[in-house]
Amino acid sequence: MINQITTISFFKFSSLSNKFWGFKMMQFAHKDLSKIKGLSFYRLMGSGKGKGFNPLPDWSIYSLLQVWKSEEEANEFFNNSDILKKYNNHTKELYTLYMKNISAVGTWVSKSPFEKGIELDTNLPIAIITRATIKWNWLIRFWKYVPTSHQGLDGNKGLIYTKGIGEIPVIQMATFSLWKNFSAVKEFAYNSKQHKEAIKRTRENQWYNEEMFTRFHPYKSTGTWQGNDLLSF
Repeated sequence: MINQITTISFFKFSSLSNKFWGFKMMQFAHKDLSKIKGLSFYRLMGSGKGKGFNPLPDWSIYSLLQVWKSEEEANEFFNNSDILKKYNNHTKELYTLYMKNISAVGTWVSKSPFEKGIELDTNLPIAIITRATIKWNWLIRFWKYVPTSHQGLDGNKGLIYTKGIGEIPVIQMATFSLWKNFSAVKEFAYNSKQHKEAIKRTRENQWYNEEMFTRFHPYKSTGTWQGNDLLSF
């Protein structure tokens, strides 16, 4: 039986001083996070402006992806850890999704951190994380094409939320997207000309040194994002 779960937390900072605090924690939070019991993998990430990949930073939003050996150990962290209390004191909003992995393809910093814990249920919400390290010689051409690849997201009724995140600006980028169900994901994947073209160019040009695509079923949330629980649709 697989007890592993994954959480992704989003932090919203409002004032200039709190934004600066959030930026500093990109370096200083690792000391605490590396010692958390039950945490097998984590990535602390900044975000880009707008939707999807964006090289321009959004200084107000950061995220924390964590892979846990069990939900109990995740709960202990979110309820009692000193570092989370510090984040709570500086953020306007803090929202966390608890998720179980459906599938994962590829690697993240040469690791395969996600263990399959649940079968796909086409009626449940789906969270998708894509992550890539972009080759230096393709950076300019990649970023020139990005705005075109995002056009299919605009006005998509099945998309609940999406945000570009990443460990290192411009080079190591990821996207998080939350969808109402599997049908919404399929509609975007198969009917968006821009998305299909992006996949085609990725394969032809081999833009990435490393990439990962993983799907989850979110099953619990805490806090609010943009004033709401994203799962309450």
